[in-house]
Parts: sequence; structure tokens; C-alpha cells
Amino acid sequence: MSIAIILVILAVIIFMTIGIYNKLVTLKNRFENAFSQIEVQLKRRYDLIPNLVETAKAYISHERETLEAVIQARNQAMQGLEAASASPGNPAAMLDLSQAEGLLSGALGKLNVVVEAYPDLKANQNMMQLSEELTSTENKVAFSRQAFNDAVTMYNTYKQTFPPVALAGMFGHSENASLLEYEDSEAMQEAPKVSF
Repeated sequence: MSIAIILVILAVIIFMTIGIYNKLVTLKNRFENAFSQIEVQLKRRYDLIPNLVETAKAYISHERETLEAVIQARNQAMQGLEAASASPGNPAAMLDLSQAEGLLSGALGKLNVVVEAYPDLKANQNMMQLSEELTSTENKVAFSRQAFNDAVTMYNTYKQTFPPVALAGMFGHSENASLLEYEDSEAMQEAPKVSF
């Protein structure tokens, strides 16, 4: 009888350990998938920017410095995204990406200010369409980022509760995943308004 009780207790512990492991893997996969959604939207954004710059070039050729700053910021953001894609949730990669995105948003804001001074460019059909697509993409990035941050929070919270906290390190889940937060959170909560 005592052997049966010991076997039942061992079975419960084994099943509980398997359940914890499976939930950790599931939650990690969720936040990695959520990051891939951010990646899709950011790549779309990065693809729109050269078209925006090319359209603006014809009208504001003497504002070359602003256009070059936008392209340089875009390229830095793309590098940040590549690094973050290799390791979603990694604190250094998330920080690099958020800083690069902050620079890109700043450069796009400066471009917007310059474009405001050119009514012909502002009324250009391509510019209006690109502006609309960029705004739509910015909204999708914000939603995707929120989903990623929610998934990371769920993963970190579960990992820090008992009994998972006792087993997470053994299963390779020792580090907390990092949220994707932009440096200037208040300025970034609203999608950049690019109106041409």
C-alpha cells in the first residue's frame, strides 16, 4: 500500500513537471510568434520608406540631408530588427531595436515638417497613398507590439510563479524576456502623423 502511494505521488510530480515544461515552451513560442508579427509590419514599413523618399526627392531635392537621414535611420532600424529577430525577448536586442525605431520616427517627423512646406508634394497622389499606407502600418505595428508585450508578460509572470520558478532554470528558461518599449514612450504611443 505504501509503495502505491509513493508511485502515485511520483506520477503526480512527473505529470506536474511535464505540464510546467510544456507551458513554458508554449508561452515562449507565443511571444516569439508575436514578435514575428511585429517583424512583418516593420518590414512593410521599411519597404514603404524608400518609395516615400523617392516621391519626395522630385519636389524637395535641396532637402537632401533630411532625405538621407530618413534612409540612414531606416537602415539602422532594419539592422536592429534583424538582431531582434534572431533572439526575440533578448534585452540588448530589444533595446537596440527600440532605439533604432525612435531614430526612424524622429527622421520621419522631420521629413513631415519639410513636406508641409511643399503644397504640390503634399497634394501628390503617390505621396498621399504612401502616407496612408504608412499610417496604417504604424497602427499595425502598435497592435503587434502590444500583443508581443502581453505575451512576454504572460511568459515572465508564469515563469516567476511557484512551482515553475523552481524548475524554469533547469528547463533553459532562466532569463526573463524583455518587452519592446520605445525610448520615448509618450511620443511613440501615437503613430507618427505623416500627412502629405
